Amino acid sequence: MISTYEIDGLHIRTGDIICTTETEGNILPGEFWRLLGRLVPGAVDHIAIYVGPGGRCVEAGGKGVITFELAGSRWVPGKMTKHRGRFLDRLYGVAYPLMGRDFFPEEETRIRIGVAEYCLRQAAAKKPYNINFLDSDTEDGFYCSQLAYKAYLPHGIDLNTGLGVPNLPGTSSIVFPQEIWDGCWNQRAGERAVRRDA
Repeated sequence: MISTYEIDGLHIRTGDIICTTETEGNILPGEFWRLLGRLVPGAVDHIAIYVGPGGRCVEAGGKGVITFELAGSRWVPGKMTKHRGRFLDRLYGVAYPLMGRDFFPEEETRIRIGVAEYCLRQAAAKKPYNINFLDSDTEDGFYCSQLAYKAYLPHGIDLNTGLGVPNLPGTSSIVFPQEIWDGCWNQRAGERAVRRDA
C-alpha cells in the first residue's frame, strides 16, 4: 500500500526521501552530527526514507537502522529525539527519486512498495550503522544515504552519482546525501519541485 503524508507543506509518498541539515545548538550529541555534516559536501547532510502509513519513516543513524514517527505535519526534531537519537536537524526538503522517470503507475507502485519493504527489513533486522563510508555495497550495516541507494538499486535506480570528496581520490563510492538531493527532482518548502543536476 502506498501512503501519502504532508510535512511542512511538502507532499511525500512511500519511498520519497526526507533531506535534512544540521542546525546550531548546544546539545552535546548534536555536536557529533554537526561535525560530520561539515565533512560532507553540500547543505544536505542526512536523509530518511518515508515508508508510511501515517508518519512512519526509516533512517540509518547513530542507533543503526530504525523506524520513527514524524511528529505531526511539522518537522520538530525535539519531539523525535527519543527515538531517533539525533538532535538539531532541520528539514531541508524532499527528494523524489521516481519523479520524471516515466514509469507506468503499476511499476512505480511496485518500486515504492519494494523500497519500503527493503528499508523496513533492515530496521527489523536491527542493522548497525556503517562507519565505513567507502563500502556502500555492504548490507551488513548502513549509513543514511547508503540505505536509500541500496533500496533503489534493485529497481534500476542508481542514486550514487560518483560525487566523491573533491581532491580526494577513491571516494566516488561514497553515496552522499547531497548527491541524492542533486540527482533527484526535489522540493524545498514553499518552492516548486525541480530537477537539480549534480
